[in-house]
Amino acid sequence: MTPEFKSMLLSMRPTTRRTIAVASAADAAVLKSIRAAYDMGFADAILCGTTNDIVRVANDNDIDISPFQIIDCSDDASCASMAVSLVRVGTADILMKGLIHTADILRAVLNRDTGIRGDGILSHVAAMYSPSRKQTLFLTDIAMVMYPDLDKKVGLINNAVSFAKSMGAEYPRVACLCAVETVNPAMQATLDAAALHEMNLNGQIPGCIVSGPLAFDIAVSRDAARVKGVTDPVAGNADILLFHNIEAGNNTIKSMVHFGDWLFGGVVLGARAPIVLNSRSDSDVSKLYSIACACKI
Repeated sequence: MTPEFKSMLLSMRPTTRRTIAVASAADAAVLKSIRAAYDMGFADAILCGTTNDIVRVANDNDIDISPFQIIDCSDDASCASMAVSLVRVGTADILMKGLIHTADILRAVLNRDTGIRGDGILSHVAAMYSPSRKQTLFLTDIAMVMYPDLDKKVGLINNAVSFAKSMGAEYPRVACLCAVETVNPAMQATLDAAALHEMNLNGQIPGCIVSGPLAFDIAVSRDAARVKGVTDPVAGNADILLFHNIEAGNNTIKSMVHFGDWLFGGVVLGARAPIVLNSRSDSDVSKLYSIACACKI
């Protein structure tokens, strides 16, 4: 963790600690991130899982979990149900995935009788931070909604705009990413992008500027926009990148992490509370950043 990144995280610290319910907490990276979030004043935690496994992992990795309550659960399904129920009744403010499959925790979230689904679309927004650029970008959807149609893209934008505003972007600029900057009837992404742009102009997608179609380089690089003669207000200044499908978004974010210096955090929005849904392979720093993001909502 660089000094700049730590300083940025501390600037996100809430005025009062949140409480995180962790489903299947017997994971070193999860416990490290939870302990770091506690030490930095972000949150307390309730750890759901097999007590012996959680204690063993903590001891093996020299993680002090003494400040946290443990609720003993025998399997992943009961861990997910317990963590979700803690959020549902207001005991916890944030739900976090531990060493559990995404499908298992989402099944508990979406349960009609005992879940915490909200009224809108459930979507993932990634917060990408580059220490060298001192820049934050928001990407959607890279983990939840696989092939959004036009209506779902409106929901993705609304969730991402709400999140970006909570992170300090006063009037977010949304780039609807495509392979080209012109509308091509053979490319559905460009048709959707143009439609979203018009909906924004007509006030149907408020609180932001939506432009498209825009290629990735035009959206993020002022030099590329200048060379190509694109004067769109979002060109080179995008805050939010909207992807046409999950493959494009997921591969982009992994390229940014593994071939650049971008740090990844993110949350699932659209439920009654934010959900930290990192991959099991993500680092403890990435999970900490996601917790910080969830605390800003």
